[in-house]
Amino acid sequence: MKNITNRMWRPSIVGTALILSVPILTIVFSVFEPPGENWQHLKDTVLPEYLGNSLLLTFGVGAGTLLIGVSTAWLTAMCRFPGKSLFVWLLLLPMAMPAYIVAYTYTGMFDFAGPVQTTIRDWTGWRYQEYYFPQIRSMGGAISMLSLVLYPYVYLLGRSTFLEQSVGVMEVSRTLDCGPWTVFYRVALPLARPALVTGLSLALMETLADYGTVAYFGLGVFTTGIFRTWFGLGDYTSAAKLAALLMLFVFALIIMERFSRNKAQYHNSSGKLTRFSEYRLQGFKAWGAFAICAIPIFLGFFLPAAQLSLWALETWSDMVDDSFFELIRNSFLLGFGAALISVILALFLGYGKRMLPGKTTILSVRTASIGYAIPGTVIAVGVIIPFAWLDGRIDAFMQSSFGISSGLILSGTIVAVMFAYVVRFLAISLQTVESGLEKIKPSMDDAARSLGCLPRETLFKIHIPLMKSSTLTALMIVFVDVMKELPATLILRPFDFNTLAVRAFELASDERLADSSTAALTIVIVGLLPVIYLSKTISHSRLDQGNTEI
Repeated sequence: MKNITNRMWRPSIVGTALILSVPILTIVFSVFEPPGENWQHLKDTVLPEYLGNSLLLTFGVGAGTLLIGVSTAWLTAMCRFPGKSLFVWLLLLPMAMPAYIVAYTYTGMFDFAGPVQTTIRDWTGWRYQEYYFPQIRSMGGAISMLSLVLYPYVYLLGRSTFLEQSVGVMEVSRTLDCGPWTVFYRVALPLARPALVTGLSLALMETLADYGTVAYFGLGVFTTGIFRTWFGLGDYTSAAKLAALLMLFVFALIIMERFSRNKAQYHNSSGKLTRFSEYRLQGFKAWGAFAICAIPIFLGFFLPAAQLSLWALETWSDMVDDSFFELIRNSFLLGFGAALISVILALFLGYGKRMLPGKTTILSVRTASIGYAIPGTVIAVGVIIPFAWLDGRIDAFMQSSFGISSGLILSGTIVAVMFAYVVRFLAISLQTVESGLEKIKPSMDDAARSLGCLPRETLFKIHIPLMKSSTLTALMIVFVDVMKELPATLILRPFDFNTLAVRAFELASDERLADSSTAALTIVIVGLLPVIYLSKTISHSRLDQGNTEI
């Protein structure tokens, strides 16, 4: 039975990993292709701008997410102040708000023709250039928008780490007459450094992958450069080279995160995770903590959500028609289809890794799941090039053999879009499924084999029923991520095929911000589902932790 399993599962896992790595390999091999005139022109003119702006955006968002995420994580984990129990889960809400939607909303509110500046001019009588107002469509604006929606990555991992830190270490610090700031800076922060770097890396990967915000603000970064080179110059090779440079940024972040985790020199000296006696904040300090937690929630979720709701109430009668329901149908079909395929592949790869935990299997599974770290723009370029080549070979064969043209079978079809989604989001479902598999004791597998069950029977009859929660979580998260995905959809979608994200982007690009609100608000409402589920999970896990001593 073991030999049969090895002959069937291991080659299938390796083959799946190779297929899913085609987009990334395409980008890597593009580096070795001879450069053309366009590439030399890009190097001499806009490449330094792309590099500088990408670095500036990365450092700015990194500072913003760390400032918001670490401060709110520490306050909600270690301090007691008014509203703390609500802030624990409210601070997750900006995760439901895509950055490009926040960018559209703030532009509509704070641009020159928006209600805020219009009200200022009406009240004061000032005219254009007679007063100063921060420019929303700028690098600073993009950094602010991205920081407001990406800080929960740092907040989540930071708060979890602060809660899990040894109570003994904290109490010893107090006996040494260390105040809250000293305990935070000299004890808690060093202990939490690896987790914070991991959260920061995730936020920066999302920053480098963003297209909607930077494109709407007119910033020259790698993602916008890839689009301009692809659609403006029609140069696939130069676009692939830009994608390769962007991928180097991402790999640098991955290496930084791994290095920080492996080289961490701070460790808990105790295994006790009993409840820490929180710092009671009173007076000015308590309301200061309240403000620190409330401001990012208000700016990152409630304010843009309120503006979107107002716009939607004004325009829904014109925007909600048959074409809008077609957008919903397209978005839901793509989201559900990609989520279903991702979960099926995750079950196959995760269970294969459990059965055959060898180097080949582990390497193959890791290779298959690397796509989440790669921006959607890069994956789209890596998908369209080999698919277009394969379509050309199929068409040539059909014409030479049967005298007919096969047309586009892969590129420019839903097949290419779905493949890109699976490559991009498989890691999410795989991580969730593996987490569920780890909770099932190996003795269950042994018992199934002793009863004569084949591996697939063990998976479907035992493991999947025991992992209903993990499977549904993976489906839900991938579904919502596909609903929000913009750059890969823009590049790969079939002609005259739109989704809610694409429609919102098109309307906002045409300065029809109020008209884009209905599609944008629909995306936000759907995005709330995993956030609500995640908040409930955190609440239950914290409750269990409070009732358990390790």
